[in-house]
Amino acid sequence: MAASLPETQRAVCFHPPAYDIRVESVPIPRIVHPDDAIVKINLAGLCGSDLHIYRGHEGVSEVAICGHELVGEVVALGASFSADAIDRPELYSTLKIGDKVVSPFTVSCGECQFCRLGATCRCVHSTLFGIPVLPGGQAQYARIPKAGGTLYSLSSLQSHSYSGRTIDISSITDSSLILLADILPTGVFAALQVLQHPKLSPMLTGTPYPSSSFLPYSHAPLKAQASTPLQSSDRLLSIAVIGLGPVGVCATVALLDMLASLAKDRGLRFQVIAIDLVESRRRKMEAVYATIDKDGKGSGQFRVATVDEGVDLVREWTGGTGCNAIVEVVGNASALRLAYQLVRPFGVISSVGVHQEPPIPFTGREVYDKNVSFDFGRCPVRATFPLALDILLKRQDVFGGAGKEADLIDRVVRLDDAPEWYRVFDKGECGKVLFDPWLR
Repeated sequence: MAASLPETQRAVCFHPPAYDIRVESVPIPRIVHPDDAIVKINLAGLCGSDLHIYRGHEGVSEVAICGHELVGEVVALGASFSADAIDRPELYSTLKIGDKVVSPFTVSCGECQFCRLGATCRCVHSTLFGIPVLPGGQAQYARIPKAGGTLYSLSSLQSHSYSGRTIDISSITDSSLILLADILPTGVFAALQVLQHPKLSPMLTGTPYPSSSFLPYSHAPLKAQASTPLQSSDRLLSIAVIGLGPVGVCATVALLDMLASLAKDRGLRFQVIAIDLVESRRRKMEAVYATIDKDGKGSGQFRVATVDEGVDLVREWTGGTGCNAIVEVVGNASALRLAYQLVRPFGVISSVGVHQEPPIPFTGREVYDKNVSFDFGRCPVRATFPLALDILLKRQDVFGGAGKEADLIDRVVRLDDAPEWYRVFDKGECGKVLFDPWLR
């Protein structure tokens, strides 16, 4: 099943070893496996993770079509896609040519044990888009392997309801929907890893550890004979977000939304500090926070800060104890060291930044002495997609536009201008940029 396609397309290509981006004419991909789909790309994203290859940090030694964020339209399907497909992910029987889709940044089959458990980022077929073996989305067309498990069909979603409101999903712009390919699910994942951690359950439940979480059925919770009851100050949840690039903003927006819900449902008190070195990113976060209504951010304390200001605020707000949890979104050793500095004993660090070769900047002894729990790694986008869609629709005031002060998207540009926008983005001189492959 396929529409008629031309022979060549325009694509953004990385040439090793580093800092060499060219827009070139390359062959349009074709179906090579029955589980494949070909997507005509409406918009593609420029992500901070793309800069690792651009800077030569990933050891890519061959020319590669860049990018791993895309939204588009299905134009070809492999033989596996049929109304008669059984015992396979739903899309193999329902996906059609012409459907609008978002692709996560990695392949996931939807059938292996990792996918069945929700760890779609660790699918046995997992491959990152935008590397030599799997050409990426900064192009006019892309081949999607294991498409029935990888893609998310937006055409099948007519509307979405929350808080008594119904949103027509067909009215949401592609520049908003593309955030579902990576950065918004990653932000949601970073926040979830913190709030679902058992070390934070005493603040959420009002019950001390370990009775605040799972206990073997044969053991009833025992009275803590040596401890006084939890006090109000014990239940004040303190969290810092380190890194306010596009993913950091998404993580902060998702975190505030979840905390506001917990405050409403459970009376949770919270305070959040958002930290970044770059002034323009701090201004963006402040504008975003000012735009969000109270239902989306609650009434907890919130401050945007430089690193030095953040260290002082954590000391002031927590009496020197430190934060219950840190969300680290930068992906380098200095950010991890700051996270370790700011987290309290028996605290949690959720790190979704893409770390490179420098070693973790603390020892096993340091981690042991502070009882710090770490969660590292890639977001399971395909599994997290429904939660991210909910946040996307709630926060169209932040995620729905482009170019305004409180918009996450800075601008939509021509694919042919990619070399310049890679340079500007690498220098930290712009925020989230999208490529329109058809803009002339």
